[in-house]
Amino acid sequence: MASSLLARKGRHRQRYDHENYRLVAGCIPYKLKEGTGSLFDRLEVLMISTPNRSDLVFPKGGWENDETIYEAACREVLEEAGVKGIINKRSLGEWVFRSKSSEMNCSPTGACKGQVFALEVTEVLDSWAEQSSHTRRWVPVMNAYSLCRYDWMREALDSFLSLVSGQKISIIADVTAAATNQDLTPPQDITSTDISSMCMIQLPTSTERAIALC
Repeated sequence: MASSLLARKGRHRQRYDHENYRLVAGCIPYKLKEGTGSLFDRLEVLMISTPNRSDLVFPKGGWENDETIYEAACREVLEEAGVKGIINKRSLGEWVFRSKSSEMNCSPTGACKGQVFALEVTEVLDSWAEQSSHTRRWVPVMNAYSLCRYDWMREALDSFLSLVSGQKISIIADVTAAATNQDLTPPQDITSTDISSMCMIQLPTSTERAIALC
């Protein structure tokens, strides 16, 4: 059944910064599986395909001038992956990158500047706006590193794991394992009891908590 949702088209509302970078927002959607294993055993992230490619990406797209960056990130994950959830407003980082498919997809210099956020998935739709272009796939978080198309996505995963675990994580340093599609070994001292509620995510103060439902 075709989705009743419509994806935004065109660039007339697109935001650019003072350096003329096209501004982009995206999410790492995630869920925590039932069970008693460690955080890294239970944590899965949602990735999407793009036409004519075997690797995967996280949902992202242009931030428009009639929405906040969090609304843009939630909209993109809904359009591209067909999920809704709770977004954590603490950015996982900001990256500058180029579109390999077409430089003109970004700014006149061919570059985009994007921020990525963690999103706890609460609803999965049966159909979505860009279903014909993107399939979705739940991936164990430790396997996601080897499936990422770009290094900045693996860096975002490190930031994501640091956020949810409360510890500094740098799994991207294991370049060999990621490149050869081998299983990566998570830290052994984080268990499910360390994140008893995992309710996205215990931030230090009420002003930093800044959680929005989308």
